[in-house]
Amino acid sequence: MTDRIYLRHSTDKQTDARQRHALAALIAAGAPAYDDPATSSRQLSLDRAGFTRLLGEAAVGDTIRIADAARLFRSVADILALRPVLIRRGLHLRVESGLLSGIDLAADDPGTKMMVSVLAAVLEFQRDMISENTRQGVAAAEASGKTLGRPTALDDGTAADIVTAYQEGTAVKALARQHHVAPKTIRRILDAAGARQLPADLATELDALPVPAEPPGPTANTPVTLDLPGLLADHLRAVGDDAIRFAVIGGRIIRRGKGYSIRLTVPLHLHQAALQQSAALAAEGAGSAERKAYRVYATRVTTAQQPRSGR
Repeated sequence: MTDRIYLRHSTDKQTDARQRHALAALIAAGAPAYDDPATSSRQLSLDRAGFTRLLGEAAVGDTIRIADAARLFRSVADILALRPVLIRRGLHLRVESGLLSGIDLAADDPGTKMMVSVLAAVLEFQRDMISENTRQGVAAAEASGKTLGRPTALDDGTAADIVTAYQEGTAVKALARQHHVAPKTIRRILDAAGARQLPADLATELDALPVPAEPPGPTANTPVTLDLPGLLADHLRAVGDDAIRFAVIGGRIIRRGKGYSIRLTVPLHLHQAALQQSAALAAEGAGSAERKAYRVYATRVTTAQQPRSGR
């Protein structure tokens, strides 16, 4: 029969030092420890990686030791799901200190079941009160004009310079490299300034703009939906002509893991023009990701040019 220690803390800014202090004697005796760092109590214990590993290694008669009940469960639903599992496996559950230290919380008797359910209800109420107090605190701070969240990485003056540089044609990724931030930080600054917003009447402006000469063939004016890789979209926002830039800005953003695409439904000749104006990304000096993005889009445009019967 083995004592097995379970540790959990809710955020990456917290530690399990207090729990380890309460369980110091067991740790010194060599009891194996299992932990779930930065894991919310709202995640059921049976869904946590560390606790699942503990259950997988525990044998009949082993005892799970926790510093306090809230480390393992903090809701009625959690303990109702957990106790039958512990009982079937023949495991014991004990809190190391306090009023519950002498009780096996996994015991299969009506009195323990009632007491644990009441305890779980109290812990759940406590958790909900903490959440409610947090929401009220945030609302009060916002009402008093305080700025919440992580401090901005760039000051107002730098942000203004970024907007100006973008409007003069500097690409988002170039600005990100210049200021040592992620591209999404640059995009947030531009969006806050309205620098990437569509004109009020995009259709009128597009109609008034000269468009590239149509290539021969009956499909040149046919609207075609293709996904433009994000690397090409960033490039075209900076160097593309007005018709292409407005089309890219008006496209639908499709998130793909850490990257994204722009879904464009435009005449085929605009796709062809966008590909032509992205040719610099296919050059030897471009990065491998840029060259791959160009090849992907080139394949899509070439396929769209083929007659349907040939697909």
